[in-house]
Amino acid sequence: MSLAFRSQPAVSREDHMTTEKTVAAVVPDFGDDDANRKIAFVCSKGSLDMAYPALVMASGALEQGIETHIFFTFWGMDMINKKTMGNLKFTPVGNTATHMPMALTPLPGVTTMATKKMKRQMEDLDIPDVPTFLRHLTDMGCHLWACKMSVDMFDLDEDGMIDELDGILNVSDFIELIDGAQTMF
Repeated sequence: MSLAFRSQPAVSREDHMTTEKTVAAVVPDFGDDDANRKIAFVCSKGSLDMAYPALVMASGALEQGIETHIFFTFWGMDMINKKTMGNLKFTPVGNTATHMPMALTPLPGVTTMATKKMKRQMEDLDIPDVPTFLRHLTDMGCHLWACKMSVDMFDLDEDGMIDELDGILNVSDFIELIDGAQTMF
């Protein structure tokens, strides 16, 4: 990605008199016209609240025609594990953005309550659950990759992961695959 700048005309006021002059304004050019644009998301957390940001942003990128890849590693593997993907939880423990008194967050039942509330909010917005969202993304052309080290570490195999998975890659192969991509964690 190259960053180019374009000059824009600007109007300045001097001593209550309006005069027009051209000033070089800094306007970044992110190469939006580049047909070979790529973006990659790394999902390393398997909680419900950490699953959706990458999925929503991947959907937006795909709608813009951007080649999109998602790499699942560490606890992010729960998002593509058939046994766990439909049962992701949201825990407010340590999360000050929940606007709950922190002393209440570790109490029994709070995670269940918070998870149900978040799922209900997502449903109210017609946002699909994680398994449905992943199928939707792959239907749009998104590429889903599992981390080889995490697969080995958690004793997983490809049969236990979603059918839409493009494959299992080690980190260096993934880095080579996304060469030139914007990468978001």
